[in-house]
Amino acid sequence: MSLNMDDRDGFIWLDGRLVPWRDSRMHVLTHALHYGSAVFEGERIYDGRVFRLAAHSQRLINSARLLDYEIPWTTSQVEDATRAVVKANDLQSGYVRPIAWRGSEVMGVSAIGTTVHLAIAPWAQEGRLSVQARDAGINVTMAKYRRPSADFAPGHAKVAGLYLICGIEKDKALKAGFDDALMLDWKGDLAESTGANVFLVVDGKLVTPTPENFLDGITRRAVMNLAGKRGWAVEERTVKPQELAKASEVFLCGTAAEIVPVGSVDGHNYQAGPVARTLMADFQKLVRAPDCEGFGESTHLRPPVDRAA
Repeated sequence: MSLNMDDRDGFIWLDGRLVPWRDSRMHVLTHALHYGSAVFEGERIYDGRVFRLAAHSQRLINSARLLDYEIPWTTSQVEDATRAVVKANDLQSGYVRPIAWRGSEVMGVSAIGTTVHLAIAPWAQEGRLSVQARDAGINVTMAKYRRPSADFAPGHAKVAGLYLICGIEKDKALKAGFDDALMLDWKGDLAESTGANVFLVVDGKLVTPTPENFLDGITRRAVMNLAGKRGWAVEERTVKPQELAKASEVFLCGTAAEIVPVGSVDGHNYQAGPVARTLMADFQKLVRAPDCEGFGESTHLRPPVDRAA
């Protein structure tokens, strides 16, 4: 298969129908390309089913609403489309990228008058990290850019434009020989990595930053539920960057990463310890459960009733 994402066999669901992969195109003057008004999701396929499909589909719709536009498909229609395109591509495992964007009818800061489009593209992709990286943990550095406050950006929406600083910091980390970067929030407290949530084990307790203006990840919620089943309380609270030096374990979690231990942060070393390893094993069982497509046990991500499309 070509590594070039626009030159592949297969199908993409685009605005209500399956189209050949190479035929899915948009105009160069699309509003989202110029002003970052696209919203998207990242999802994983396990044994032919999409993990937490309902939660991801609802968050996609909610993200668009936070940008003041409506996706003209309901959550159930998005779910049906996702299943259809996964089946059309004959995928048992892989990654899914739904993306909604504002079109090319208007070119300017205001997007009033644009149409809203939706595409869903799945492809075969296993975990991005090697077995060795998962065993030893990844090497992480601290980012320069910070996650903005809610006064500056809608951080609870998964918006393309908000990933600009994440891409900058990820590239800088890779060029410097690291695997990822940890980002602080606007107050200087620990927030997340460039594309995943973070957990620490501090004084024997599992701790994670409160998502004040960054994504309360769907994998994050799954990890918290798994910890609860083990009888491990999870503290959601302000986490100071100085606490990284006190932690016995640090790990990241997200759709692409799943759960991955951190082996070092700017030279401070950690072990891939028992908490992370236990949760990693539990998570692999969870994603292959028969009911994996739903919202999960947490009601935190349960949606409001769909408005009519």
